[in-house]
Amino acid sequence: MRRPVLATSHGLVRGITGPEGIGVFKNIPYAAAPTGPNRFAPPRPPSAWNGIRDADAYGPTAPQAPYPPPMDRLLPEALVPGDDFLNLNVWTPDPAARLPVMVWIHGGAFTNGSGALTGYDGTAFARDGVVLVTLNYRLGAEGFLHLGPGDTGRANLGLLDQIAALTWVRDNIASFGGDPDRVTVFGQSAGAMSIGALLAMPAAKGLFHRAALQSGAAHHTLSPASAARVTARLAAILGVPPTRPDFAAVPVQHLTAAQLRLRGEISARPERALWGEAALNLMPFEPVVDHDTLPRAPTDAIAEGVAAGVDVLVGCTGDEFRLYTVPSGLGRTVTDGLVERTATGYGLPPGRGVAAYRAAFPAAGPGELLAQIVTDWFYRVPALRLAEAQSRHGARAFVYEFAWSSPAFDGALGACHALDVPFVFDNLADPAFAPLLGDTPPQVLADRMHGAWVSFATTGDPGWPAHDERHRAVRRFATAPGTVHDPRGGLRALWDDVR
Repeated sequence: MRRPVLATSHGLVRGITGPEGIGVFKNIPYAAAPTGPNRFAPPRPPSAWNGIRDADAYGPTAPQAPYPPPMDRLLPEALVPGDDFLNLNVWTPDPAARLPVMVWIHGGAFTNGSGALTGYDGTAFARDGVVLVTLNYRLGAEGFLHLGPGDTGRANLGLLDQIAALTWVRDNIASFGGDPDRVTVFGQSAGAMSIGALLAMPAAKGLFHRAALQSGAAHHTLSPASAARVTARLAAILGVPPTRPDFAAVPVQHLTAAQLRLRGEISARPERALWGEAALNLMPFEPVVDHDTLPRAPTDAIAEGVAAGVDVLVGCTGDEFRLYTVPSGLGRTVTDGLVERTATGYGLPPGRGVAAYRAAFPAAGPGELLAQIVTDWFYRVPALRLAEAQSRHGARAFVYEFAWSSPAFDGALGACHALDVPFVFDNLADPAFAPLLGDTPPQVLADRMHGAWVSFATTGDPGWPAHDERHRAVRRFATAPGTVHDPRGGLRALWDDVR
């Protein structure tokens, strides 16, 4: 097998030639290992190396605890031990070309995931004329611990890692056949929420030119006050003072175990008085509006035009939250009272909010109603607001809904969270996705969806009308795809007063 050698700003790398002649380069460091003095510190450049560095296998991944059951059987993971995990991977069809670039930011609730999943293999993108990059970033407390206003410049380290990776792309991707002036960043779940924050971060400006956000937008962040509650409780669980040196002295395995315990406590008592916004999101570690690295809430900043000119492709799956209610059996335990408390907790008008959902889904039981309300609050409505904001400030915004229903769990999963990822990557055959996809996922749908993402990165147009507040075009990806206008518009309008 031919072993291509390319130059980066820190040294030469030797990749492999994959299927269809695609050049594959893995485990390229974009920042120094976040250990020792670099732990709980902003990313620093990697050291240069002499000779040729082999880039033929995935490198270490960020420390994390495995998903708990039943998510461990449904969401694929790739855990590679090692300290030097701020690395990235590149697939290129032609190092001598100047092709559009797509940079993938993985999801995992800011505590799980990596760029090393086989399902994120970039061969299909490279086959279709795109240079594809995947990356790792710091997770959990390592990436998103906030220690207050005196800790300037050290919040949101996971986002700063992503910016360091995008900076590496700007400075190096031309050696791999990519055009640094045509970079599309795309991600799913926490990856998409990261992109929502990047759109509002001064340090990220100009590092990407288009953005595709799947099942996440700019809405979900923590205030400093909420982050302080999380930090204080994590320190108490660990038995250390809440300072950066004391957290940095905690062994990684103890820290990840404490994070699991903390998340369990929040899930058991999701009270805003205890946890602030983390009680609604059930995510103790996520971007923090620290007024420095992230100066303002992304929703507000984007609404005022801070990301003007960045075209976006944004949307969600039709039944996002069923991933969490169906496999666990939670949906069978939901009562009408819980549905009402959840809806009013999200700000919907008491009584009237749930009544509107019952009218829209007359055959749905309490568990299905709860899943639909959470899907809209967490995913669909933030996506629409991001599209509206960008279109108001001169960018093109394209909205989609993934509506193909999985046959898993006797069809009860519907179009659940994460189901769209293998279609976007055109990797339906990857066995890691089988528990979600079932036996015969439609390849024609992967062709359409993957093709739309490639077209968006290449031309800025995924193939359907742009979204604006007059027409509200939404592309629905299902067995029989089509474009609809303002689907479930009455429910959308219901959320307009909830900010």
